[in-house]
Amino acid sequence: MQGEWAGESVGPDVWETCRELIPAGSVFAFLAEHREVLFPPGMFADMYPSSNGRPSLPPQVLAATVVLQSLQGLSDFETVQELRCDLRWKAACGLGLYDTAFDPSLLTYFRRRLRHSADPMRIFTKVREVVAATGVLKGRQRRALDSTVLDDAVATQDTVTQIISAIRRVIREVPGAEEVAAGHCRAHDYADPGKPRIAWDDESARAALVDALVTDALNLLGHLPEQNLGEKAANAVGLLALVAGQDVEPAEDSDGRDGRWRIAKRTVADRAVSTVDPDARHIHKNRTRHQDGFKGHASFEPETGLFTAVALTSGYGPDNHEAAVACDLLEGEDGELTVLGDSAYGTGDLRAQLQADGHTLVIKPPPLRQAVPGGFTIDDFHIDQAADTATCPAGHTANLGQIKADGARIAQFKRVCTGCPLRERCTTSKTGRTLNVHPQYELLAAARSQAAADAGWQDEYRRWRPPVERAIAWLVAKGNRRVPYRGIIANNIWLHHRAAALNLRRLINLGLTRTNTTWHLAPATA
Repeated sequence: MQGEWAGESVGPDVWETCRELIPAGSVFAFLAEHREVLFPPGMFADMYPSSNGRPSLPPQVLAATVVLQSLQGLSDFETVQELRCDLRWKAACGLGLYDTAFDPSLLTYFRRRLRHSADPMRIFTKVREVVAATGVLKGRQRRALDSTVLDDAVATQDTVTQIISAIRRVIREVPGAEEVAAGHCRAHDYADPGKPRIAWDDESARAALVDALVTDALNLLGHLPEQNLGEKAANAVGLLALVAGQDVEPAEDSDGRDGRWRIAKRTVADRAVSTVDPDARHIHKNRTRHQDGFKGHASFEPETGLFTAVALTSGYGPDNHEAAVACDLLEGEDGELTVLGDSAYGTGDLRAQLQADGHTLVIKPPPLRQAVPGGFTIDDFHIDQAADTATCPAGHTANLGQIKADGARIAQFKRVCTGCPLRERCTTSKTGRTLNVHPQYELLAAARSQAAADAGWQDEYRRWRPPVERAIAWLVAKGNRRVPYRGIIANNIWLHHRAAALNLRRLINLGLTRTNTTWHLAPATA
């Protein structure tokens, strides 16, 4: 059942007796004074539906603790130590001078209740309500979008470790799997916690082990008894199927049907990096920067320095691309916005949708790839979609082909490229130039023209786009580049708590105060 604040503290009230020691204008002082109003008990009533049992610690105390923990980037153990020993923390959370706080596991239980509640992001939502009440965003219609890669909280595992770990999980979670493994798995003793005993510096020995482990995995999956599986068992089976196939390919002289395998000479785009956190992925932020983890997305108001929305997603897949997440970040915004973003947000689909919603776009268009370095790009061709033709810089015209499944059309110049004096600047293909015309070509071409020639657009981008880089730096500061938990759901809640804490600190720096029942920003004094 939900605990209530009894008004009694263990020892002297720190805020009353040591107020002059708590930094004025800090998050600590603000929470000490306004904690009960910011996080009223009724805000958490649905998380404690039972009226029976031992009363919990008042959730407003835990909410204040989570805000400070997210702001400082501390572990549960470190957080409790601060509550026990730091006067600022005691004042902010309403603990008495002699209060020894609580066991760190209580923070885990609180996050679990939040996760399974109707509104897991309620702390972020509450701070956003305070932002709205102050009116600080009124009339400020710019939103800068950006993303960053957040490192996972687990160690990256090699192929052998992943397959062995996944087989052990199936044996542990799936009824009947232990008997199947005893009869069909020969590559390793899966009850042995260590790695297989082979000559690890021998390439042929490693190859034979990988082949045997993949065979064990397939045998185990193929001989499991038919049955309805619970969530844990189904996840274990799915994970084994994933890791058994993601890093291997048929042996060099195999047709793929004789059960012989080797390590593949490539890395799959959606590679799972650990069986401890199956949601973590191998991410290519760009061609040179590769990381393992998740993607963090943010919408930011650059003038006030406030996050308007955040999200944490998997690091791979079209549904997790920046352009796909952008509309979710802007959902619920009032009025027409000026949306700023780098080239990751410059897709034709997103541009079309944002323009249809009435927004002004200051989004950097993706760079065009040149078939020949320093040569012609598609913007040097004249595309007439009404006439279904494309004309090259030399004046040759080709018809646009039929619309493909993705909406694109192709113009093939081929024959007319023979003997063309501009060929060396146009293509290296022996058969001549082939032009791929995007389904939103006209929209993208107009965006490229505006970015190159519109001085007002350029000034807007240069002035208001860089602040979001500062916002991302705030988000990942103090070790918060690495997420603290496993899985997308838990870390998405953490990212919202982090953004809520940063927003609260920013509001306090802007003069957040409360008069009677109203939140407002006090004007700065000289």
